[in-house]
Amino acid sequence: MMPSTSQQLLPTAPRQIPGPDGLPRFGRFAGAAESIDWTRLDAPYARSAFWRRTHHKRWHYVALATDALFCGMAVIDIGWATAAFAYAFDRRLGKEVAAYAQNGLPGLGAQVAQHPGQGSSFRWLGNRIACTPLDGKRHQVLLHCGDFRIDAELDAGGSAPLLLAVGPICGGSVHATQKSPGMPVTGKVQAGGRVYDLRGGVASYDYSNGLLARRTAWRWASAHSLELGFNLQDGYFEDRENALWLDGCLIPLAHARFDYDPAHPLAPWHIYTDDGLLDLHFRPEGARRANKRLLIAASRYIQPIGTFSGWVKPAPDAPPRAVERLFGMTEDHWARW
Repeated sequence: MMPSTSQQLLPTAPRQIPGPDGLPRFGRFAGAAESIDWTRLDAPYARSAFWRRTHHKRWHYVALATDALFCGMAVIDIGWATAAFAYAFDRRLGKEVAAYAQNGLPGLGAQVAQHPGQGSSFRWLGNRIACTPLDGKRHQVLLHCGDFRIDAELDAGGSAPLLLAVGPICGGSVHATQKSPGMPVTGKVQAGGRVYDLRGGVASYDYSNGLLARRTAWRWASAHSLELGFNLQDGYFEDRENALWLDGCLIPLAHARFDYDPAHPLAPWHIYTDDGLLDLHFRPEGARRANKRLLIAASRYIQPIGTFSGWVKPAPDAPPRAVERLFGMTEDHWARW
């Protein structure tokens, strides 16, 4: 039986992370934390200020999807450096039509929010990326990077709850992440000499803040409509951020399996969860990829963009709900940071 929107399958998100006792409350929750401050951690998760400085990683990622276009953008602070990237992928052309990427210095360039209710921004030599809350429900997304421009507004007023996941990290300390459901978006994107209208599209975001290991790897999948969406990860955070949004309900999912060929990432993928609530086939239409090697860091990833088809279920005994060509993305990422 499908749970009603009045039923909450996960406990309400704690207001503060960590709590007043200095300890993080591990688990999956519905809603948003109002404060994430790892300087208040107590034993056994507390670390020195220097260790926190080199292991504290934060990023704010926003995705915008329409029938014609997919845009991804992020502002990133990895402690000893900052960065930002953005791109626009035209589905009809099957390729990127605009892209921006820039590294920044510590404390310069990027300002990543301390918690998801705040704004994040990046400025460098006249280029600007910003995600700014307008009120408790709406967010403005701006990007001005040469001829690549985005002016969008996200409306979370009628959306399902955010997912908050908090957990320990092997080789690190603790991590918290907020994932949004699909939200209506309006505005325009200027890219590749064209103007794309975002009306009728769907936006989502990922805010993450943690004390991570020096080497971190993950596989990720995310796709959303206004009625159905999911977030799946296999890697450093295990199954803690795996969730399904269905008809206004936030449903936790078990461990996700990513069956694909890393040597041929544009071949079809098969992604499913151990609880039998999700079974999808992903067909890439194109991909964004990067392989960066710096003196003390490296990053290697590919982010295929395409459609998911298959089925999801709100409960083991519920009938499957068909998923037909839901537009989204996957990712295979390894970082030494």
